[in-house]
Amino acid sequence: MEKYLVGGAVRDQLLGYPVKERDWVVVGETPDSMIKQGFRAVGKDFPVFLHPESHEEYALARTERKTAPGYRGFIVHADVDVTLGQDLQRRDLTINAIAMTPEGEFIDPYGGKDDLDKRLFRHVSPAFAEDPVRILRVARFAARYHHLGFKLVSDTQELMRAMVDAGEVDHLVPERVWAELFKALNETTPSAFFYTLKDCGVLEKIFPEIHKLFGVPQPPKYHPEIDTGVHSIMCLEQAALLSTKPEVRFAALVHDLGKALSPKDNLPHHYGHETKGLPVLEALCNRLRVPNTFKSLAQHVMQYHTHCHKVTELKPSTLVDLLNTLGVFKQHNQFPEFLLACEADAKGRAGLENKTYPQAAYLRTAAKTAASVDTSALMNGDLQGAEIGEAIRRLRIQAVADMNIEEHPINVS
Repeated sequence: MEKYLVGGAVRDQLLGYPVKERDWVVVGETPDSMIKQGFRAVGKDFPVFLHPESHEEYALARTERKTAPGYRGFIVHADVDVTLGQDLQRRDLTINAIAMTPEGEFIDPYGGKDDLDKRLFRHVSPAFAEDPVRILRVARFAARYHHLGFKLVSDTQELMRAMVDAGEVDHLVPERVWAELFKALNETTPSAFFYTLKDCGVLEKIFPEIHKLFGVPQPPKYHPEIDTGVHSIMCLEQAALLSTKPEVRFAALVHDLGKALSPKDNLPHHYGHETKGLPVLEALCNRLRVPNTFKSLAQHVMQYHTHCHKVTELKPSTLVDLLNTLGVFKQHNQFPEFLLACEADAKGRAGLENKTYPQAAYLRTAAKTAASVDTSALMNGDLQGAEIGEAIRRLRIQAVADMNIEEHPINVS
């Protein structure tokens, strides 16, 4: 069997990255011949098979012909006459169009190794423009390899802009957009995903809620970076430093969506942006089919991040009600993630990236204090239903009110 290791496995091996999955291209075979050799067919859109022992994917070499707009408008041709070079030519970037024989010999007809050395993202051929998903993939690769110094060549960026102008990105389905966003949020530098999309004009098309934040001013006293869009991306960068969880990163990114709705006469102030943004967030999550774990955390961070920043100004009753809303008194909650996203917001400001965030420690102490209240007497008393809940609330409020604030110094300036 004439087979070649291709794609990410070759690319990451050359970069010194751990190879998690290995994909193979097979030349000169047919679906029947693959099945006779024990492979199991799994491909829906084109012939892909699983190896009977390693379970790695083996795809027949193929070409594609554009027949309609969008990423589904292709006719795939996979036959014994398709060469390895033809298969590699249909790939997106040169760094993904390198093949390797089982003996370790590289086949690199499009200069992928050289672009790896130069840290460049470059499209293989004009066929790149036929698939709008490739724009998202390039942005995701930027998020993965930005820290290595990778840059997008101008010709590829111009091609991506032309795809936007031609309306190709209008055919992206929400599920695919979210799938690529989810992957980008898990990468080393997710902010590079959004800047790449912004630079080629795609951000406005698929993430209009985030695009509208750029150019919206904030008070320089609290936001030296001034621009709300820049602040949002800085928050994402800080969230990536604080947590590997994509939910935290997403919540930090979208927490200020309401600032795009502030009346121009009020700028640079954004009164009530914490609640004004909730319908915007709801629409974004519904459109992209965002999972509930992401949506619920983002809603809490959006609505209550100011509460967290000004925690010592809250009345004990407000603080206890906040903890209750965040689900702190339940076995499963996102309270730690909430605190991390709020910290990312506080640090996502020019010159304040290294400032400490004692509010988180204070809130954790308040939560522990309120949760440790002895409620056994209430459970064994004459109170019922809602009366028990209100009595527990009052006990927690008193416990928080009795906290020795000198033991928990905090500076929220």
